Amino acid sequence: MRYIEWLILFILSAAGTALANYIGYEVGFLESVPGLLILIGIGMIAVLCTKFIPFRLPIIAYCSLIGLALASPISPIRADVIHYVGLINFTAPFSMVGVFAGMSISNQLKTFLKQGWKILIVGLLVMTGAFVGSVIWSTLLLNISNLF
Repeated sequence: MRYIEWLILFILSAAGTALANYIGYEVGFLESVPGLLILIGIGMIAVLCTKFIPFRLPIIAYCSLIGLALASPISPIRADVIHYVGLINFTAPFSMVGVFAGMSISNQLKTFLKQGWKILIVGLLVMTGAFVGSVIWSTLLLNISNLF
């Protein structure tokens, strides 16, 4: 994928995130812009890292490393990065993830339907297992830490 395409996708995702942040969490659109620009910058640097650094890591790993470096105590812009990115509620991008997932399935709907009713059972079991596993894990940790 070309760099312009990545940038356009990041901008569209940021716009959707800003809208979800405004509607769901009442954070003004203009208040979200600096944090979203920081996240777009981190994403674009990560894309460049995957192209130019010979050590092969996924883009998400580079995003994490760059974000950690920018927010670390040795970073001169640490306070600004933490402040502006902190204004974005990180459940807001989940709306965009759902949209992208729906769009990716929509052009392959016939293939998806050919899987039959079995795929629905597998999907329900996976979602239920993830939910129940999360509940068990969080309850265990709360009991260990004496917070529950």
